[in-house]
Amino acid sequence: MTSPKPVKPAKPKTAAERQARLKKILAGLDVMYPNVTCALHHSNPWELLVATILSAQCTDKRVNMLTPGLFRKYPTIQDFASVQQEELAQDIRSTGFFNNKAKSVIGAARKILSDFGGEIPRNIDQLLTVPGAARKTANVVLGTAFGIASGVVVDTHVQRISRRLDLTKATDPVKIERDLMKILPKERWILFSHQIIHHGRALCTARSPRCAECRIEPLCYAKDKTV
Repeated sequence: MTSPKPVKPAKPKTAAERQARLKKILAGLDVMYPNVTCALHHSNPWELLVATILSAQCTDKRVNMLTPGLFRKYPTIQDFASVQQEELAQDIRSTGFFNNKAKSVIGAARKILSDFGGEIPRNIDQLLTVPGAARKTANVVLGTAFGIASGVVVDTHVQRISRRLDLTKATDPVKIERDLMKILPKERWILFSHQIIHHGRALCTARSPRCAECRIEPLCYAKDKTV
């Protein structure tokens, strides 16, 4: 005797129905991940900027293993500004793409010292002029360090899950961010990213997502569901 196939949830047809579904998704995320924040360890905005640059195409876990020793060796932004690129590249070798990352970190330190008095700018347009600070990095720093909702952090988890939840059809991170900013309340931009990133690591993985354990599974109609 074969077990019945799970009933797929009906897609909302009106703007009001889509908004009601989104509210249920956000409520489910609040239950699963109530007080989550950025997983990168840091003690000030500069350290968060460095850690975020290093996290490109590298796991947060690997970055967190490296940064305590890195920040002991280079305790100030001035230390990073004056180090030789070859030396810093070897210090951060385990994060991958270390030559480019070393160039970005040193460039960021020098730019912040020369143009912003050694303080991380709290304006996204200014922060985007800093080497290594593209939109994702800028949103991480502004949101986590300063509580400024400048946009929505779109990493690989947010890209994948936003599409699975049909919150966007786009594949380009900039377009995905634009779509999410349109539908999410601004006061949710920062928390939503943290929740989705944690969700992507815990349950909604790229392969074999653990849908049976997910509170928002009834609201999801992804093609690769495992229930």
